[in-house]
Amino acid sequence: MSTPEYREQVEAAYPELQSIESDGLREKVVEAWVLALERGGWKDIEDIPYAWNIHEKTNVEHVRGVTRIAMRSAEEQREFHGADPDEDTIIAACLLHDVGKCYEYVDFAEEDQLLDPNPTYATEEIPHSLSGYALAHEVGCPISVQRAIPHFLGEVPTRTLEAELVKSANSASSNAITQSAMGITLQEWVEKYSQTQ
Repeated sequence: MSTPEYREQVEAAYPELQSIESDGLREKVVEAWVLALERGGWKDIEDIPYAWNIHEKTNVEHVRGVTRIAMRSAEEQREFHGADPDEDTIIAACLLHDVGKCYEYVDFAEEDQLLDPNPTYATEEIPHSLSGYALAHEVGCPISVQRAIPHFLGEVPTRTLEAELVKSANSASSNAITQSAMGITLQEWVEKYSQTQ
């Protein structure tokens, strides 16, 4: 599979990319996804599961849900509270917050879903929020985007308004997915299954 096909997959999977005003930032988000897909060896972006043990919901559905929730929350923060969150930072960070699953979830993929994962990157040893942060750094995303990607407690000591928005939108989407897929809350899923408590 060639890079242009990955690019097409990313652009088709995430129409929210078009809401990023900065052409340069939009390109960096796509570049990070392309790198992650190549290194993870995935054939199709839609094959990456939401969680290692929830395959009926995709990572694409979750990432889009997080992005959509955060965009609406940012609008409320501006209109209702008079805050001024940076929309490009929020959208880019949401779209990248789980890009690291391309590395972390290789061991949970079906054999026919993978090409040739690069063992340097494809491992569940590093939590996806940290590998996602590293990918954003590698492609040159602004520090404001990088620091909004780690979303587990304690990964970033001082959180920005944008980072908190990404984190809360992630929880909202995750709660919806675990409820619809397994009939449990996100907290119940974390207590029973999380690898990064």
